[in-house]
Amino acid sequence: MISDVHGNAFALEAVLREVRAAAPDLTVNLGDQVEGSADPARALSMQAELARSGALEVRGNNEEKLWPGGRRSPLSRSYGEWLTANTDPALLARVAALPLTAQAGDLLAFHGTPDSAWDSLLWVWDTGGYYRARDPRTLRAQVEPLNAAVVVCGHTHRAGATRVGDTLIVNAGAVSDQVDGDPRARWTQLDRVNGQWAVTFHATEYDIEAAVTWAATHTPFSQGEASLLRTGTMDARGDGVWEGPQP
Repeated sequence: MISDVHGNAFALEAVLREVRAAAPDLTVNLGDQVEGSADPARALSMQAELARSGALEVRGNNEEKLWPGGRRSPLSRSYGEWLTANTDPALLARVAALPLTAQAGDLLAFHGTPDSAWDSLLWVWDTGGYYRARDPRTLRAQVEPLNAAVVVCGHTHRAGATRVGDTLIVNAGAVSDQVDGDPRARWTQLDRVNGQWAVTFHATEYDIEAAVTWAATHTPFSQGEASLLRTGTMDARGDGVWEGPQP
């Protein structure tokens, strides 16, 4: 599973080498494919190729920014103008039209929650400036009606898993734009072993400086992108374009 590529072709390339070596039966892409400035057009093309190979996809909240009127802040509109001018419009239209949820057997996928790409399932934003665990009773009330053996999501850029009743819930973490101070790219592997699901979280090294250099050479958003990718936190966003999980 991958999620939150955020237009980082360099991180995605490194992750996909590991994913292909693992030879999964199914690849799941949990959204926020293109909103970023480390060669987003190439990142989007790679994800389109994954889709042609049978990947299961859902849209993220940033795909909804590609809808008419979907961009609200001046920074978001500025990035949208740049992205439109530098990316195949057919590829942008493709991800903008992705479904909110998708299912494969007993696995249910979505970006945030089944009802919104902007909300989050496992964690909620605390006014102190971090994600805290959702009330387990609220979580159970959201998950039980889904009738899924496995629920997979993204959005918070924070990998993790828990079980609610008979349902395993997995957040895949983020390929790009980390929040925990570790700038490595993340992806998650699910294996069914003796009828039980097992989760492995991966952290993948990639050429961060090459990504930063690409942004500096080709975009006006290099300061924010450099801070974000180098620190692995959202503390120094500068003129960056990341607009994922919102408090």
